[in-house]
Amino acid sequence: MPVIECDPAAARDRLQAADVPIESGNTDHELWRASHAGGTAVAYDDKVVVQGSSPAQLTALLRPDAGARAHVYFDGAARGNPGPAAIGWVIVTDDGIVAEGGERIGDTTNNRAEYEALIRGLEVARDHGFDVVEARGDSELIVKQVRGEYDTNDPGLRERRVRVRELLTTFEDWTLSHVPREANDRADDLANDALDGN
Repeated sequence: MPVIECDPAAARDRLQAADVPIESGNTDHELWRASHAGGTAVAYDDKVVVQGSSPAQLTALLRPDAGARAHVYFDGAARGNPGPAAIGWVIVTDDGIVAEGGERIGDTTNNRAEYEALIRGLEVARDHGFDVVEARGDSELIVKQVRGEYDTNDPGLRERRVRVRELLTTFEDWTLSHVPREANDRADDLANDALDGN
């Protein structure tokens, strides 16, 4: 449940500019409420709390730094090749972690899991309304395939590369870089925790 520390009046203005209807609060403590794209925002004195099954789009509209730059860290893990697999991703700005997650994705190869992690991280960054992303992962193969430096012969990887490139075009600018595993430890931890069932 995202909590956005902000001026509720300014947040209300941002929602009204996006044609999101505003309603009265349900209690004496609630200043107003607004629902949009599977999320509901509730304003209090100095913050807005977003609830619902899909809060990302509403959260993106409310964030005072909407349109800013985000770093997207991603990692995939498979035990066996193919074998049980999971992904981890982290969205970071200068203010810290905006969102993160890890989930099991069934049985697949490590390279396919890496692609799925990148896809999920980019989807979340897009849904949060970032204009610029700097994606970083420790799979040199995936980074160089997406950038066009390596061929993609595997049909499953080729299909995922197309999806990644489609997502990247939704941003005004992007970079994709290979980083050492130790610089990607949070995404790696999330993927492995998901594999362990944590």
